[in-house]
Amino acid sequence: MKTFAEFGLEPKVLQAITELGFEESTPIQDKAIPVALTGKDLIGQAQTGTGKTAAFAIPLINKIPVTEDRIVALIMTPTRELAIQVAEEIGKLSRFKGIRSLPIYGGQDIGRQIRALKKRPQIIIGTPGRLLDHINRKTIKLDDVETVILDEADEMLDMGFMEDIQSILKLVPEERHTMLFSATMPPNIQRLAQQFLKDPEHVSVIPKNITAPLIDQAYIEVHERQKFEGLSRLLDMESPELAIIFGRTKRRVDELSEALQKRGYSADGLHGDLSQNQRDNVMRKFRDGSIDVLVATDVAARGLDVSGVSHVINFDLPQDPESYVHRIGRTGRAGKEGTAWSFVTPREIDHLHFIERVTRQKISRKALPSLAEAIEGKQRVTAERLLEIIQSEDFNEYKGTAIQLLERYDSVHLLAAALKLLTGEKKDVNIELTPEDPIRAKKRRPDVRTNGRRFNGFNDRGRSGGGSGYRGGQGGGGNRGSYGSNRGSYSGSSNRGNSGSSSYGSGRGGYGSRDEGRGGEGRGGEGRRPRSSSDDYVNN
Repeated sequence: MKTFAEFGLEPKVLQAITELGFEESTPIQDKAIPVALTGKDLIGQAQTGTGKTAAFAIPLINKIPVTEDRIVALIMTPTRELAIQVAEEIGKLSRFKGIRSLPIYGGQDIGRQIRALKKRPQIIIGTPGRLLDHINRKTIKLDDVETVILDEADEMLDMGFMEDIQSILKLVPEERHTMLFSATMPPNIQRLAQQFLKDPEHVSVIPKNITAPLIDQAYIEVHERQKFEGLSRLLDMESPELAIIFGRTKRRVDELSEALQKRGYSADGLHGDLSQNQRDNVMRKFRDGSIDVLVATDVAARGLDVSGVSHVINFDLPQDPESYVHRIGRTGRAGKEGTAWSFVTPREIDHLHFIERVTRQKISRKALPSLAEAIEGKQRVTAERLLEIIQSEDFNEYKGTAIQLLERYDSVHLLAAALKLLTGEKKDVNIELTPEDPIRAKKRRPDVRTNGRRFNGFNDRGRSGGGSGYRGGQGGGGNRGSYGSNRGSYSGSSNRGNSGSSSYGSGRGGYGSRDEGRGGEGRGGEGRRPRSSSDDYVNN
């Protein structure tokens, strides 16, 4: 890898990079920065966490004159969280040069954004929907844009932004520098690149395995009721610098973060029901170390990029292998080692094996930490902190009291008492979490009426049936959608009616009938709704 000095960057840009502590470029930076500096269109294929933001931000900041007072660069991102993170990184990298950038996203007061736009930023980082809103209000004009960057393009298209992106790009001058970054290159991304990029150079640093090799993965088999005690012991034994704990539902996140606080842990929760101000406040505390444990749902953590996360803990297993990969990818970044733990109930072991097969990674089994291991872990970390203070020699004002105490008490007793005090006794609070139903392994069954042929919607969370795979509501759309959204109807005896409130022969639409595409309506009354709220699954 090159050092950043070898790229021929402006001194002020190089100074910012050096002060941030970066020495060598990452693989995507090594390949992308030289191409971007020439002004050639670029397609960069790289996963989140590989340093791709700096790969496009450094050349961009390097080429914009500080005297420029127009919007000359536009960066589009799929989520407001990512827009904020990109803006923060650009702010850090341009601090000495003085380039002005502004994040634009939904959920923030548009009047405030309009006032900020009057300060004439040179770089706009925004989500497609809010950008179009400003364009229609004529508060953002793209006539002078010279550089366009599409960040996490596959995620943007998955979220349905294709038309918005096309509308925006058609308003940007054709003579421009365009860069597209994406973890995957499906056909729709290729079509977008063909439409808006000119003879782009393709650079890729996608690893062969979809999981990060520096992440140590393990699971603990434990019953649902024992999970919280297991988590407490694990946190004590591992003493993570920063940890993200994933819960499956919003209710789980709320209960778990509150329970951790009651037990004396420095924790807070993040999910989709929080306001933007609440989300920003939680993330600020996590980034500056005010809290060291963040409890989150998958959706809330999407686009999250926090350096220094040492541990990811799956308190609840995710529904699919892709989510597992995204979750554990929050640690082990920038060449550092990371650790991922998962709690698995006995009824979820098959689902864990399914994740192993898809990710082609063996997840090792570990025993539940004992109480002795938990206590030892806390004492070890406290002892290390004591030694750091001794090495720094920053304790002179405490020597007098120490000498007085040593004259009266045994040194071992004094140190043991100090360790007990610093370790902090765990608050003896009884914790009761609402249990979550276990995730079933996806077992494909042949349809008896189609001679073994399977419908695509069978395990698709009802996506092809109008999004009602968990609710069991009205899943529209002919045979395939009907079957996909009525999974609970057909196999209700083993699934406890998780996907619908009806079972086997459930009256109208029960078998995926073609009648008005009502496959998932299910009026029969035998199936049972899961105890945990379906809305948590659908909306978090």
